[in-house]
Amino acid sequence: MKSTDIRCVGATLYFLPVHTRVPLKFGKETVTYVTCARVKVTVEDSNGKRATGWGETPLSVTWVWPSTMGYEARHDMMKDFCVRLAKEWSQFDSKGHPIEVGQDFIQHVLPGVLKQVNDERKGMEPMPWLAALVCASLFDIAVHDAYGCLHRRPIYSTYTSEFMSRSLDEFLKPEAGTSVSFKGKYPSDFVATRMTNRKIRAWHLVGGLDKLDRGELDGSDPADGYPVILPDWIDVDGLKCLKIKLRGNDSDWDYDRLITVGQIAIEKEVEWLTADFNCTVTEPAYVNDILDRLCVEQPRIYGMMLYVEQPFPYDLEKHRIDVHSVSARKPLFLDESAHDWEHIRVGRELGWTGVALKTCKTQTGALLSACWAKAHGMTLMVQDLTNPMLAQVSHCQLAAHVGTIMGIETNAMQFYPEASKPEARIHPGLHQRRDGCVDLVSLTGFGFSYFEDQVVRELPEPAANHTP
Repeated sequence: MKSTDIRCVGATLYFLPVHTRVPLKFGKETVTYVTCARVKVTVEDSNGKRATGWGETPLSVTWVWPSTMGYEARHDMMKDFCVRLAKEWSQFDSKGHPIEVGQDFIQHVLPGVLKQVNDERKGMEPMPWLAALVCASLFDIAVHDAYGCLHRRPIYSTYTSEFMSRSLDEFLKPEAGTSVSFKGKYPSDFVATRMTNRKIRAWHLVGGLDKLDRGELDGSDPADGYPVILPDWIDVDGLKCLKIKLRGNDSDWDYDRLITVGQIAIEKEVEWLTADFNCTVTEPAYVNDILDRLCVEQPRIYGMMLYVEQPFPYDLEKHRIDVHSVSARKPLFLDESAHDWEHIRVGRELGWTGVALKTCKTQTGALLSACWAKAHGMTLMVQDLTNPMLAQVSHCQLAAHVGTIMGIETNAMQFYPEASKPEARIHPGLHQRRDGCVDLVSLTGFGFSYFEDQVVRELPEPAANHTP
């Protein structure tokens, strides 16, 4: 134990509805609005000194819970789950550094709460673990922020032996047969403790419903001053990196989409592409055939393809697909499957070569996953959950510190740019993309550097309020 240790003593939860300016197609569903869950957490050290911190995550129902069940039923259940977690976190007795407290909660409390909720809904489709992780993430992020604010330090500077009592070997186990050891090591051995690059390349999402040229405009498009078609986005934001959403169950459509977007990219001097199949592919041959055809027929577009993201179902244990043939062609990144380092270990055995990290699976989990993956030679990326407002801050901080294959995916400015206007006045570089980058120059404070006290935003009535 250390004198710097804290425990969580209070949590106030808010729900902020956000509507998209254009629809976002995800898998088999189309999203037109999302709820961002925001929490203020109070922590206390052994001397009774207190500080507050903030965390925020979009409750991305379609991403965490693909289902034929209605959107609203899943959406309401996730909100209710957040309300339960507000009480659980506010009375959680674990003391330590946020990584220690967060991992204790994820391992020893969260599974029980999820089981209780699913038991209460017997006969109905159970809420998946990924949805539970997303609901827990805002609280975990807020504890990290509060810890940094309490000690008046940027949070990444505390991921060291000076502040942590437990080294990584108490959280992580190396792959058998490797020379990797976590004994006596801390996150600071794998993750930068200070930001050295304030500008990061920004990846733009080309959704399945996104319009690519003026011939697709039909009068129903928003006239709000922001671009609509892809070439205009590239011109206005200076984009150099495009992530292309594919269907995964229609190879002709997917191939044509890659060529069409790729040709626009070449014309506009975009440098990198990636393909996201959204967990809908069931056989490696589906991806291999597309890549091989690209290599022969469109070698330049193939060469621009930096990596391939999550083609296969995210339940790795249930779908143990050997993917070595795909990763032999292009780096292959886990996303939905990368719940934690143990899932990443399974993925590595099956042939995955990279990991797409997200703060929405908890800051604690993202850091531990980053450490395990880097120790085992895997490449990292930081992927978006269309993070607006405060969620964008911790999202960008992660990318700036872990070291990615290329920049960060960031697309809230495409789908709901007005939602972040109050936060953008404090962090303008984070909430717009210029010269193909986001600019982190405003992140100079403690914790995650939200400067939330300077953000002029009227919050709704709390959905839960457990004050110390």
